[in-house]
Amino acid sequence: MAEQARYTYRLRVSSAARAALEEEWGRCRWVWNECVAMSRKVHSVNKGMTGKVTCGPAQLDKMLTEARRSMAWLREGSSVPQQQTIRDFGKARTKALKDVKAKLPVHQRAGMPRVKRKRDALPSLNYTRRGFSLKNDRLHLAGGIVLTVVWSRDLPSVPSSVRVYRDSLGHWYASFVVTTAVEALPATGRVIGVDRGVRETATTTSDTHDLPHAQHGRAAAQKLARYQRMMARRRPARGQAASRGYRQAQTQAAKLHKKVARQRQDTARKWARRVVRDHDALAVEDFRPKFLAKSPMARKAADAAIGAAKTALLEMARKYGRAVHLVNPAHTTVDCGRCGARAKHRLPLSERIYTCTACGAVSPRDKNSAYVMLVRAGFDPAGAEGGSPDGTPFRQAA
Repeated sequence: MAEQARYTYRLRVSSAARAALEEEWGRCRWVWNECVAMSRKVHSVNKGMTGKVTCGPAQLDKMLTEARRSMAWLREGSSVPQQQTIRDFGKARTKALKDVKAKLPVHQRAGMPRVKRKRDALPSLNYTRRGFSLKNDRLHLAGGIVLTVVWSRDLPSVPSSVRVYRDSLGHWYASFVVTTAVEALPATGRVIGVDRGVRETATTTSDTHDLPHAQHGRAAAQKLARYQRMMARRRPARGQAASRGYRQAQTQAAKLHKKVARQRQDTARKWARRVVRDHDALAVEDFRPKFLAKSPMARKAADAAIGAAKTALLEMARKYGRAVHLVNPAHTTVDCGRCGARAKHRLPLSERIYTCTACGAVSPRDKNSAYVMLVRAGFDPAGAEGGSPDGTPFRQAA
């Protein structure tokens, strides 16, 4: 079974190549903004009309063809990234419309595509197979742009597309889409339930596989506050250019943010690889932590990077061919993982011990939720690490 994956590498970009990439990005940004303008125009025209005017990829492709025919500046660039810009716009718009049609809550909807401003949007260029090639370990893009790739590992197969982009620190990267084969791991005969905790980033049915709160952001908070104070003292007045000291402090703050993000990602991947290696099947809470951003736990939830841990776990399971069961998180904190009885009242967050009034089982609250995940996924708790042969992982209340 084959899977598609992304392999990302750092790029060494010369001054001439950087200028060419930025010019290409300027053309693609113009195409994107024209698509946004056309979409808004069609939306306003369709209000109150019975016959609807469409704004699909065919109409946008026709617009691009006419624009390239009339504008020499646009013709100087490759048509491949410009066409891919239209494809990306179409995907973003379709997703936003589907979310509106499905009547999802506002905080869960994907927003409609917006205009990309020059001072805010970071360059990102997509090339399909006919728009790039790899020769002598160098990346050749359409339009005569040649980039040096820092090959940290070999590509498993011929890439079907590549995305060249720049991050907030000014570093350039190439992200290749390749086909990879599933690396099947030997069977272990064990299963595990994973719950998103409060005190821990992830609580599992195995004590040795819990993911503690690494607190990478808290460790870097003092340095970050220092750079933010430097930026506040040097903040330019409206309409004036930023000073050298402000730009330096801004760069240092961006580097620190990047370091913390990479630390969180590294911690999540190492934990996910260990969990997937030691278990055949995973019952994972299908938890979406976006609502925590508006709660009193917003800072701690952001530092825990719950979403990154879940993403890493799903990616590792797919890579190594492990079965993953996403469990609805509703009522997992009030159900008993042993007898299945449901408490009559919601438990406050301050109450960290779960006591079942039906069977008398007592356990840490997050551990109980992890066992609920396991049961809801259809697994026997006796197959989990730490479970007794009769499937009763809890002790009786005194």
